[in-house]
Amino acid sequence: MKTKELQNNSTDIAEAAALIQAGEVVAFPTETVYGLGADATNDEAVQAVFTAKGRPADNPLIMTVGDASQLSAYVEVSHQARQLMNTFWPGSLTIILPIKENAVSMLVTGGLQTAAVRMPDNQATRAMIRQAGTPIVGPSANLSGKPSPTTAAHVHHDMDGKIAAVLDDGPTKVGLESTVIDLTAAEPTILRTGAVSQKMLTVVLGKQVIDGTSQKSLAADETPKAPGMKYRHYAPDKPVIVFDPLDFNDLKESLAEGDAVLASEELLAELPKTVPSWSLGADLASASENLFAGLRYFDDQGTVNKIYAQAMSDIDLGKAYNNRLGKASGGQRFTL
Repeated sequence: MKTKELQNNSTDIAEAAALIQAGEVVAFPTETVYGLGADATNDEAVQAVFTAKGRPADNPLIMTVGDASQLSAYVEVSHQARQLMNTFWPGSLTIILPIKENAVSMLVTGGLQTAAVRMPDNQATRAMIRQAGTPIVGPSANLSGKPSPTTAAHVHHDMDGKIAAVLDDGPTKVGLESTVIDLTAAEPTILRTGAVSQKMLTVVLGKQVIDGTSQKSLAADETPKAPGMKYRHYAPDKPVIVFDPLDFNDLKESLAEGDAVLASEELLAELPKTVPSWSLGADLASASENLFAGLRYFDDQGTVNKIYAQAMSDIDLGKAYNNRLGKASGGQRFTL
């Protein structure tokens, strides 16, 4: 199969929608990362997504919609969910809700009675979903466990020949996957950090939102409610070591041939030009946007053996950034 390149225009969006209707897999753009789309009501199409990614069957998929009105046939939408949708949709928030009986493929939910749902902030993708007339699954369009794709080129790198098409709308703007909040728990609980922070959610709901991202690891026979909770994620093949900006001078002195550095423009200005480097930009927003692209770039460089990546302040979006970087590194930190 040759993976077709589609662009953000009415003709190509219609073709992408027709492919979804025909049970094919189409990669699509969002504000966070590129996703792998397939008809969420078609078991064979959903299975094709798992196959393309090499994804474990007990790792649930996010169900992606073009309009919030699409959800009523599939999940129970509570007052709290409406509050969050009205505030943050379209945008980087995924909400876990109870499914309606026999309404959602159990392949999507990992066998659970809950589904994670989201409406992305990308007009081309929402138009495609509306024209397809069905919600689609939307996991990141990369091989399972690898850094998420933030450009169509990243998708082609991992998925060429495995899926029908890629709808290209340029680089993503946020660069980190959506926040996931569980509204089926006793208290609203964040299961994955993202651009929508704990503070923002608490303000809208008028009650404390629990940060559940540091809860104990799941057992081998437990099914996670959301992606990113159980399996290795976001990791290139090469080792990643996280460093604190306060340790940058010590890191510079210890760099060896084959070491590469992902860091802010400010820190890279102090680095010898001979050291392979990737700029995370001037602030936290640009660092989040550029993290996965930098990891992917160095993973493809034959002269690079080890990747050093800068940690950020652990608040709000920085918490999401550090979460992804921590998983990519397997917890490895730079120490003297």
